[in-house]
Amino acid sequence: MSAVAEKPARMDDNGLIVQLWAAIRREPITQFFLFILIIIMVVAAFADFIAPYNPVQQSLLRLNQMPSADHWLGTDHYGRDVLSRIIYGARNSLLIGIISPIIAAVVGTFLGVVAGYFGGWADRLISRVVDLLLAFPALLLGILVAAALGSGFWDMVAVLTVAFAPQFARIARASTLAMRSEPFVEAAVSCGVGPLRIIARHILPNISGSIVVVLTLWIATAIRLEATLSFLGLGTQAPNPSWGNIIRDGLNNIFGSSWPIIAAGAAITLTVLAFNMVGDAVRDVLDPETRDD
Repeated sequence: MSAVAEKPARMDDNGLIVQLWAAIRREPITQFFLFILIIIMVVAAFADFIAPYNPVQQSLLRLNQMPSADHWLGTDHYGRDVLSRIIYGARNSLLIGIISPIIAAVVGTFLGVVAGYFGGWADRLISRVVDLLLAFPALLLGILVAAALGSGFWDMVAVLTVAFAPQFARIARASTLAMRSEPFVEAAVSCGVGPLRIIARHILPNISGSIVVVLTLWIATAIRLEATLSFLGLGTQAPNPSWGNIIRDGLNNIFGSSWPIIAAGAAITLTVLAFNMVGDAVRDVLDPETRDD
């Protein structure tokens, strides 16, 4: 009985990486966007070596230039190279867009598992806080938190973490409540296995699929939200480049040069679309409702 209770349940006997790669190989369009996503990440990681110019260097001699051999995407109204700002903006937007959902997933999953497994006052307290935060749209909550904390890099990470953590907490709580009634969990409890061990060996491995699915899809949302906050002046501040504030600067000079808006808008659209397409492939493999048995 003890051996049965100690054996952790697995989401799938086959390797999830193999299944994910098989799902991607079945969809050429997903392969294309995965390739695009890899390129964007490589460009962001090696921006110091790839960008042709300093992204914050201004020049009165290069104001509002059209695309040319020297400046592939032209220059803005400060004479800054648009391509270089897009490349450095990718680093900032991706870092915030990826780190924030990961931290939110860790915090939200912890709170959701505690609420779902232990119940009682912990469940009531956490659920009420989560309900309160979910009453605000993510963008509005982000604006309120950004106004209170500031607009630095880690301030933006904190803003998006607060905005996304309630979603993960709700999913983790619901999944934990479902797992508590499973026979192998009840067997472990009857054998005297401690709560922390049950959570680590039985609860988390079986709810991680749902968390990862939401995480991959929320990365795209985090990138859009960061760009929106930067566009509103609550995110990354000038002269540091972010796709959001590049669009804001371009809007102020739309009649002088529209290339900053076009380039940054295309970068956001392509990146968000790539994350969504890859996230759909992850969902097809990990989501219990769509995964083949």
